Amino acid sequence: MKFTIPRAFIACAALTLFAPYIATAATISGAGATFPYPIYAKWADEYKKETGNDLNYQSIGSGGGIKQIKANTVTFGASDMPLKPEELKAANLVQFPTVTGGDVPVVNLSGIKPGELTLDGPTLAKIFLGEITKWGDPAIKKLNPKANLPAQAIVVVHRSDGSGTTFIWTDYLSKISDEWKANVGANTSVEWPTGIGAKGNEGVANNVLQTSGAIGYVEYAYAKQNNMTYVDMINKDGKRVVPNSESFKAAAANADWANSPGFYEIITNEPGPKTWPIAGATFILIPETPPDPAEAAEALKFFRWAYKKGDKMAESLDYVPLPQPVVAVIEKSWANIKGADGKPLLAKTD
Repeated sequence: MKFTIPRAFIACAALTLFAPYIATAATISGAGATFPYPIYAKWADEYKKETGNDLNYQSIGSGGGIKQIKANTVTFGASDMPLKPEELKAANLVQFPTVTGGDVPVVNLSGIKPGELTLDGPTLAKIFLGEITKWGDPAIKKLNPKANLPAQAIVVVHRSDGSGTTFIWTDYLSKISDEWKANVGANTSVEWPTGIGAKGNEGVANNVLQTSGAIGYVEYAYAKQNNMTYVDMINKDGKRVVPNSESFKAAAANADWANSPGFYEIITNEPGPKTWPIAGATFILIPETPPDPAEAAEALKFFRWAYKKGDKMAESLDYVPLPQPVVAVIEKSWANIKGADGKPLLAKTD
């Protein structure tokens, strides 16, 4: 079945998916990144039909997901900013990626359709630094000589919550702008030089849709499913690229998951003529020794099912599934997630 994010969805910051209707069915609880919410929702729908088990996932932002899993209030946390190996060790967490995708600039400009506007990294950084304030600025016109750009103020919309989407965005801007790196930096939350804040990918999308002259950033599935006007980008190789599964896949091609401790990989501003420059993976965090072993085992079963049967669903939303050799490495790493008896929670036969 085709999954479409309803327009009402973008106004909701925390969502419970598929309330239980089978008394004996298992419920898996998770919280965190809004970046992967569309695919987790789609996977959860199909998994529910097949197994009767529910996924209760709160789309609250990566910062909230990290806090909740460290506090053991959910079965798993979700973050688009990978935790460094030393932080994983300190918190006794296991981390693994699920899919890759891309952040895209989205705008609300009369007469401009998706893909009709192109920006490069330095110009994007100056917009979010508050140095370029009008759509008719010469730097934007130079990149878009044929576009009918209005002479109106630019309204920057950014995330107000702790966000892995923001980490991907600010990590990219830090790599292409020394000024951004020195004055703002890369993190899930930053001190924004300009603009208005909104909670979640949903909130940013809603604000951009309602504000003439706005520019913001969302995960591509939100732009696609809500018919938003996305912007093409000039990448590291100087090529104009369109945000789609092909350009996200090109960005992910350089990731060396098998040799990255804790699967720590950041894939912004990667080389390649077809590479989308603002790409990233999204990650799951689970305790090495979960307080509720049965729930944690069910969560691993869900993700194993998603790796096995969820690729086409992910591709339909322009996420990039992980290659099977990478999935094999991930599932092997699950042996580190153990019960109180010291035995792995999930056997290959489960």
